[in-house]
Amino acid sequence: MRRFWLPLFGVVAAVELVAVALDSTALQWLAKPLLAPVLLAYLLGHRRRVDAVAAGLVAATAGDVALLVPGRTAFLVGMGFFLIAQLCFLAGFLRRGRPPAAAWVGYLLAWAAGNAALWGALGPLRLPVLGYSLALCLMAAAAAGVSARVAAGGAFFLASDLLIGVGAAGTELPGAGLLVMGTYCAALLLITAGWVAARVDAPHEPEAVPA
Repeated sequence: MRRFWLPLFGVVAAVELVAVALDSTALQWLAKPLLAPVLLAYLLGHRRRVDAVAAGLVAATAGDVALLVPGRTAFLVGMGFFLIAQLCFLAGFLRRGRPPAAAWVGYLLAWAAGNAALWGALGPLRLPVLGYSLALCLMAAAAAGVSARVAAGGAFFLASDLLIGVGAAGTELPGAGLLVMGTYCAALLLITAGWVAARVDAPHEPEAVPA
Protein backbone atom coordinates (compact mmCIF):
# COMPACT_ATOMS: atom_id res chain seq x y z
CA MET A 1 0.00 0.00 0.00
CA ARG A 2 2.88 2.38 0.70
CA ARG A 3 3.98 2.21 -2.94
CA PHE A 4 0.52 3.31 -4.06
CA TRP A 5 0.65 6.86 -2.71
CA LEU A 6 3.51 8.37 -4.72
CA PRO A 7 2.16 7.21 -8.12
CA LEU A 8 -1.24 8.52 -7.06
CA PHE A 9 0.36 11.85 -6.21
CA GLY A 10 1.85 11.89 -9.72
CA VAL A 11 -1.61 11.40 -11.20
CA VAL A 12 -3.19 14.09 -9.00
CA ALA A 13 -0.36 16.52 -9.78
CA ALA A 14 -0.74 15.86 -13.52
CA VAL A 15 -4.50 16.50 -13.32
CA GLU A 16 -3.83 19.73 -11.41
CA LEU A 17 -1.34 20.93 -14.03
CA VAL A 18 -3.79 20.14 -16.83
CA ALA A 19 -6.48 22.02 -14.90
CA VAL A 20 -4.20 25.06 -14.63
CA ALA A 21 -3.29 24.88 -18.31
CA LEU A 22 -6.98 24.68 -19.28
CA ASP A 23 -7.98 27.25 -16.65
CA SER A 24 -10.59 24.78 -15.38
CA THR A 25 -11.80 25.84 -11.95
CA ALA A 26 -13.83 22.65 -11.48
CA LEU A 27 -10.86 20.42 -12.24
CA GLN A 28 -8.64 22.44 -9.92
CA TRP A 29 -11.16 22.00 -7.10
CA LEU A 30 -11.02 18.28 -7.77
CA ALA A 31 -7.22 17.92 -7.83
CA LYS A 32 -5.53 20.64 -5.79
CA PRO A 33 -7.09 19.81 -2.39
CA LEU A 34 -5.80 16.22 -2.78
CA LEU A 35 -2.12 17.02 -3.32
CA ALA A 36 -0.97 17.34 0.28
CA PRO A 37 -3.40 14.69 1.69
CA VAL A 38 -2.02 12.02 -0.66
CA LEU A 39 1.51 12.79 0.55
CA LEU A 40 0.26 12.86 4.14
CA ALA A 41 -1.08 9.33 3.66
CA TYR A 42 2.31 8.29 2.28
CA LEU A 43 4.09 9.85 5.25
CA LEU A 44 1.76 8.27 7.83
CA GLY A 45 2.10 4.92 6.10
CA HIS A 46 5.79 5.01 6.95
CA ARG A 47 5.79 6.83 10.28
CA ARG A 48 2.30 6.00 11.64
CA ARG A 49 2.53 9.06 13.87
CA VAL A 50 1.74 12.73 13.39
CA ASP A 51 4.91 14.81 13.42
CA ALA A 52 5.70 18.39 12.45
CA VAL A 53 5.90 17.68 8.71
CA ALA A 54 2.56 15.86 8.82
CA ALA A 55 1.04 18.88 10.57
CA GLY A 56 2.55 21.09 7.88
CA LEU A 57 0.86 19.04 5.16
CA VAL A 58 -2.49 19.45 6.92
CA ALA A 59 -1.99 23.22 7.02
CA ALA A 60 -0.94 23.20 3.35
CA THR A 61 -4.19 21.43 2.47
CA ALA A 62 -6.19 24.18 4.16
CA GLY A 63 -4.08 26.78 2.38
CA ASP A 64 -4.65 25.16 -1.00
CA VAL A 65 -8.41 25.19 -0.49
CA ALA A 66 -8.39 28.84 0.63
CA LEU A 67 -6.36 29.90 -2.40
CA LEU A 68 -8.93 28.35 -4.74
CA VAL A 69 -11.39 31.01 -3.54
CA PRO A 70 -11.03 34.32 -5.39
CA GLY A 71 -10.38 37.58 -3.59
CA ARG A 72 -7.84 39.23 -1.31
CA THR A 73 -9.39 37.94 1.91
CA ALA A 74 -9.11 34.34 0.76
CA PHE A 75 -5.54 35.02 -0.38
CA LEU A 76 -4.61 36.27 3.08
CA VAL A 77 -6.33 33.31 4.74
CA GLY A 78 -4.41 30.98 2.46
CA MET A 79 -1.18 32.77 3.28
CA GLY A 80 -1.97 32.34 6.97
CA PHE A 81 -2.39 28.58 6.59
CA PHE A 82 0.83 28.34 4.62
CA LEU A 83 2.58 30.36 7.32
CA ILE A 84 1.52 27.65 9.76
CA ALA A 85 2.80 25.03 7.32
CA GLN A 86 6.20 26.73 7.04
CA LEU A 87 6.51 27.01 10.83
CA CYS A 88 5.65 23.31 11.21
CA PHE A 89 8.23 22.33 8.60
CA LEU A 90 10.78 24.64 10.21
CA ALA A 91 10.26 23.09 13.65
CA GLY A 92 10.57 19.57 12.28
CA PHE A 93 13.67 20.29 10.24
CA LEU A 94 15.47 22.00 13.11
CA ARG A 95 14.87 18.98 15.33
CA ARG A 96 16.35 16.71 12.65
CA GLY A 97 19.61 18.50 11.85
CA ARG A 98 21.65 21.68 11.90
CA PRO A 99 21.83 23.50 8.54
CA PRO A 100 25.10 25.11 7.43
CA ALA A 101 25.60 28.80 8.16
CA ALA A 102 25.78 29.48 4.42
CA ALA A 103 22.16 28.34 4.07
CA TRP A 104 20.97 30.84 6.69
CA VAL A 105 22.96 33.67 5.13
CA GLY A 106 21.96 32.86 1.56
CA TYR A 107 18.25 32.56 2.22
CA LEU A 108 18.10 35.64 4.44
CA LEU A 109 19.83 37.63 1.69
CA ALA A 110 17.29 36.24 -0.79
CA TRP A 111 14.49 37.29 1.58
CA ALA A 112 15.83 40.83 1.84
CA ALA A 113 16.43 41.15 -1.90
CA GLY A 114 13.04 39.74 -2.88
CA ASN A 115 11.10 41.99 -0.53
CA ALA A 116 13.11 45.03 -1.57
CA ALA A 117 12.36 44.32 -5.23
CA LEU A 118 8.61 43.81 -4.71
CA TRP A 119 8.01 46.26 -1.86
CA GLY A 120 6.82 49.19 -3.94
CA ALA A 121 4.29 47.12 -5.88
CA LEU A 122 2.76 45.00 -3.10
CA GLY A 123 0.70 47.75 -1.48
CA PRO A 124 -1.40 46.44 1.46
CA LEU A 125 0.21 43.01 1.08
CA ARG A 126 3.66 44.29 2.04
CA LEU A 127 3.66 43.34 5.71
CA PRO A 128 1.89 39.96 5.29
CA VAL A 129 4.32 39.03 2.53
CA LEU A 130 7.26 40.27 4.60
CA GLY A 131 6.35 38.01 7.52
CA TYR A 132 5.35 34.99 5.47
CA SER A 133 8.43 35.15 3.25
CA LEU A 134 10.68 35.28 6.32
CA ALA A 135 9.17 32.05 7.63
CA LEU A 136 9.46 30.53 4.15
CA CYS A 137 13.15 31.43 3.83
CA LEU A 138 13.90 30.14 7.32
CA MET A 139 12.17 26.87 6.43
CA ALA A 140 14.18 26.55 3.22
CA ALA A 141 17.41 27.21 5.10
CA ALA A 142 16.54 24.66 7.80
CA ALA A 143 15.71 22.09 5.10
CA ALA A 144 19.40 22.11 4.14
CA GLY A 145 20.16 20.47 7.48
CA VAL A 146 17.95 17.43 6.77
CA SER A 147 19.03 16.06 3.38
CA ALA A 148 19.72 17.16 -0.18
CA ARG A 149 16.23 16.07 -1.23
CA VAL A 150 14.49 18.05 1.49
CA ALA A 151 16.74 21.03 0.76
CA ALA A 152 15.68 20.90 -2.90
CA GLY A 153 12.05 20.82 -1.76
CA GLY A 154 12.58 23.93 0.34
CA ALA A 155 14.17 25.70 -2.63
CA PHE A 156 11.27 24.74 -4.92
CA PHE A 157 8.79 26.01 -2.32
CA LEU A 158 10.57 29.35 -2.26
CA ALA A 159 10.58 29.52 -6.06
CA SER A 160 6.86 28.74 -6.24
CA ASP A 161 5.90 31.38 -3.69
CA LEU A 162 8.24 33.92 -5.24
CA LEU A 163 6.31 33.53 -8.49
CA ILE A 164 3.06 34.07 -6.57
CA GLY A 165 4.58 37.20 -5.01
CA VAL A 166 5.58 38.52 -8.42
CA GLY A 167 2.00 37.99 -9.59
CA ALA A 168 0.60 39.70 -6.49
CA ALA A 169 2.86 42.65 -7.29
CA GLY A 170 1.17 43.00 -10.67
CA THR A 171 3.63 41.26 -12.99
CA GLU A 172 2.19 38.31 -14.89
CA LEU A 173 4.90 36.06 -16.29
CA PRO A 174 4.15 33.77 -19.27
CA GLY A 175 3.04 30.38 -18.01
CA ALA A 176 3.18 31.58 -14.40
CA GLY A 177 0.33 29.35 -13.26
CA LEU A 178 2.03 26.20 -14.52
CA LEU A 179 5.37 27.28 -13.06
CA VAL A 180 3.78 27.99 -9.67
CA MET A 181 2.01 24.65 -9.48
CA GLY A 182 4.86 22.66 -11.01
CA THR A 183 7.38 23.95 -8.49
CA TYR A 184 4.85 23.61 -5.65
CA CYS A 185 4.12 19.97 -6.47
CA ALA A 186 7.86 19.28 -6.69
CA ALA A 187 8.37 20.99 -3.32
CA LEU A 188 5.73 18.92 -1.54
CA LEU A 189 6.98 15.69 -3.07
CA LEU A 190 10.66 16.31 -2.30
CA ILE A 191 10.01 17.48 1.25
CA THR A 192 7.75 14.53 2.09
CA ALA A 193 9.77 11.80 0.38
CA GLY A 194 13.02 13.25 1.70
CA TRP A 195 11.61 13.49 5.21
CA VAL A 196 10.46 9.87 5.12
CA ALA A 197 13.91 8.75 3.95
CA ALA A 198 15.69 10.83 6.58
CA ARG A 199 13.47 9.57 9.39
CA VAL A 200 13.82 5.93 8.29
CA ASP A 201 17.59 6.38 8.51
CA ALA A 202 17.22 7.58 12.13
CA PRO A 203 14.65 5.30 13.81
CA HIS A 204 16.16 5.97 17.22
CA GLU A 205 14.97 9.58 17.26
CA PRO A 206 11.94 10.43 19.45
CA GLU A 207 8.56 10.41 17.79
CA ALA A 208 5.78 12.96 18.01
CA VAL A 209 2.38 12.45 19.62
CA PRO A 210 0.56 9.41 18.16
CA ALA A 211 -2.23 10.21 15.71
